[in-house]
Amino acid sequence: MNMFDLTGKKAIVTGGASGLGRGLVEGLHEAGAEVAIIDITDQVDAVANEICKSGAKAFGVKGNLRDREQLRQAFQAAVAKLGDTVDILVNCAGIQRRNPCLDFTAQDWDDVIEVNLTATFLLSQLAGKIMAKKNKGKIINIASVLSTFGGYTVPAYASTKGGVAQLTKAFSNELSSIGINVNAIAPGYMATPLNTALIEDKERNAKILARIPAARWGTPDDMKGLVVFLASDASNYVNGAIIPVDGGYLGC
Repeated sequence: MNMFDLTGKKAIVTGGASGLGRGLVEGLHEAGAEVAIIDITDQVDAVANEICKSGAKAFGVKGNLRDREQLRQAFQAAVAKLGDTVDILVNCAGIQRRNPCLDFTAQDWDDVIEVNLTATFLLSQLAGKIMAKKNKGKIINIASVLSTFGGYTVPAYASTKGGVAQLTKAFSNELSSIGINVNAIAPGYMATPLNTALIEDKERNAKILARIPAARWGTPDDMKGLVVFLASDASNYVNGAIIPVDGGYLGC
């Protein structure tokens, strides 16, 4: 199964210190990749140190992706830690704000757009320029089932995830011919801190579970197989795809 082997590959994962991002980091690391984690938390170095005990190197870089200068500096620091290169970029960092559409504030809108969509665009540009010199690379964006529908009380989040899906296709159209695969994973309802409010809402939780054929919320471990596939040579002819990991939710 050598086509799935990521030994020697250098990966950057944003938002990789917790939740889905942590699962993605672990999946890439378990497949042999060196991983630099960019995250806003002070615990990013501790997380990286814990992960690297089990194999390949892992590095932590603290950065706030709402600040474009910090974003640039964090990316450059991550590339430096990986030996001045990057083979795989996973844009996972995301934030959530919940309020009815008519009460949603402009500040909350701006914050969510900046982290979830603009940062994905800017980081894809930065990584893509390095990958283009090698005519090879993998950019993996984290979309959502909300790339397909609008949800409730999350107008900014739904808008960003629709945008991530379209951004994935736009980058893929231009970069596929030079050996860079750009794809997205669309998680369904995942049991992470981002969804604590939904999990604790008994009525909403019951409605969500009733529509998931797998009859459970997803976990970060459910993301590992797909991210390894999309980061590996096994996906070299997969371009511009938005692949759900949702327990069958979109098919129900």
